[in-house]
Amino acid sequence: MPQHIEFIHTRHFTKNYHRKKAGAALSLFIDFFWETDFDALWEIYPDGFSDVLFPNTGYTYLLNLGTPFVMQVGDQKFPMRTDGFLPRHKAIECYHKPGNCLFGIKFKTSPIIFEKKINFAEYRESIFPLSYLADAGTIRKVKNAGSFSERVSVLSDYFENMIRQYAGSLQPVEIVTEILAYCDRNNDFNKSVEQLAAAHYISARTLQRYFETYTGISTKKVLQIMRVRKAVETLVNSPDTFRLSDFGYYDHSHFYKHLKQFLQKNTLQKVQPHMQLLAMLHKQT
Repeated sequence: MPQHIEFIHTRHFTKNYHRKKAGAALSLFIDFFWETDFDALWEIYPDGFSDVLFPNTGYTYLLNLGTPFVMQVGDQKFPMRTDGFLPRHKAIECYHKPGNCLFGIKFKTSPIIFEKKINFAEYRESIFPLSYLADAGTIRKVKNAGSFSERVSVLSDYFENMIRQYAGSLQPVEIVTEILAYCDRNNDFNKSVEQLAAAHYISARTLQRYFETYTGISTKKVLQIMRVRKAVETLVNSPDTFRLSDFGYYDHSHFYKHLKQFLQKNTLQKVQPHMQLLAMLHKQT
């Protein structure tokens, strides 16, 4: 089955997916909304294709607007007939067939945590039912909407209203997202948990609890995923100006080890994407 690989087949992911960034009021919680747009592809791939994404931060609400599909998380496949909650800290591969149509919300952390006592650290190794994590009436409205923009509007109104109701409870998630924004903006991914916590006048233990609760994984793991994703994206898009030191890597072997861990995906055909990236890296040494 043909594969489209994140960072390698960038045109596929920009041309065949709708994507809209969350508005300012939701940017603490949501990176973007997306929806597949595969109608033009079925003549090219009548037997289907797959899309491969490498580890990321946060998680995704998946709404199935079409026929059943298969999602692979790490090395485990999950046949999906309905909607799902997808942790994003592992590599994923989605197997698409004619009739598939998916809508997704890429979360940093979900505002649903204000209404239900949820520790996202308990949602890690699988795809989980979405029914407990999303309002059923709102999901019906989204599925009945006539377009991607209408779906985004329905969900934006819903989540913005929720945030207004719980405005006084935002401090923990604000701390988490401020740290993520600072580290991304400054390429500063090596600060200790103690340093980051002290800058916000809380204990390291409290900060770890915030990250585990709101992102599902530890502070260090979130920052390391952010770092390698940003480094790989720069390596692919601007290999001539790529410098290891810009991302806090000490030397070639340090980055090579992290890159191999990040790109580990047993189903990648002929590991060609790996070879392209490693060849780019080799030119820098």
